[in-house]
Amino acid sequence: MIDVAQLLIFATPVALAALGETLYERSGQINIGLEGMMIAGAYAAMVVALPTGNPWMGLGAGMLVGLILMLLQGFFTLRLAKDQVVTGTAINLLALGLTGTLFRAQFGQSGQLLSLAKLPKLVGGLDWVTLLTILLVPILAWVIRRTAWGLAMRASGEYPVAAEAAGLSVLRLRLGASIVAGLFAGLAGAYLALGVAGSFAEGMTAGRGFVAIAMVTFGRWRPGWVFLASLLVGYAETLQYAFQVRGTAVPHQFFIALPYVLALAVLVLVGRGGRAPGALGQPYRRSR
Repeated sequence: MIDVAQLLIFATPVALAALGETLYERSGQINIGLEGMMIAGAYAAMVVALPTGNPWMGLGAGMLVGLILMLLQGFFTLRLAKDQVVTGTAINLLALGLTGTLFRAQFGQSGQLLSLAKLPKLVGGLDWVTLLTILLVPILAWVIRRTAWGLAMRASGEYPVAAEAAGLSVLRLRLGASIVAGLFAGLAGAYLALGVAGSFAEGMTAGRGFVAIAMVTFGRWRPGWVFLASLLVGYAETLQYAFQVRGTAVPHQFFIALPYVLALAVLVLVGRGGRAPGALGQPYRRSR
């Protein structure tokens, strides 16, 4: 039987990243650099939490680094209207290469597994970040569907030319969505290091950023469904621990690969039926 608290904890990094990506994509952008922002957030959390012993400061550092990388990406995609996929790929390469290089320089050529102070547990074995993630689901859904800013942001993702003609600033709306998504991505990576693993290792995000993007498609760009899709990934991750305890004959590599197999299945079997925001991934230049 799967522990519900463990399921929610394992799902939280992907859920946080996917919720931020939901808002980002509803504004007409796609964040291929999500993986890089998560690993950078995890590394920043480690760098701050290790000497201070304060995991909360580590979470803040992770959010800050995620925001910085998102603003760097936004300079190219919003200011210069460059291709979002190419820019996101560059962010991934930068973050993965830089964190790996810095980690090896600080802790040795071969690296090592660090033990970090984990977040204290509260209600039912959960911590504040997991509880906040659950609370963010209805809040984000309400913001997107019911607020003036949410409606304007959706317009910028569906038909930016019409939104601009109506007096809205598409670039400002997309920048606002970018800021939220960057903070969420950095927090997701930081929580992976401090709340789930209690340690840091090179490449520890292991494709979770790409899985989060797949879960946004699976969830039809709706926060509630995106969160439920993320729980499916969390469930898949908990299976490897449950079956290891039971001593099953199935190779443990199968359970490690299971979340990524699910993500691929989602894209193949489910993704084609959804309707993405009309201007998703399209660079926008403000009309003169």
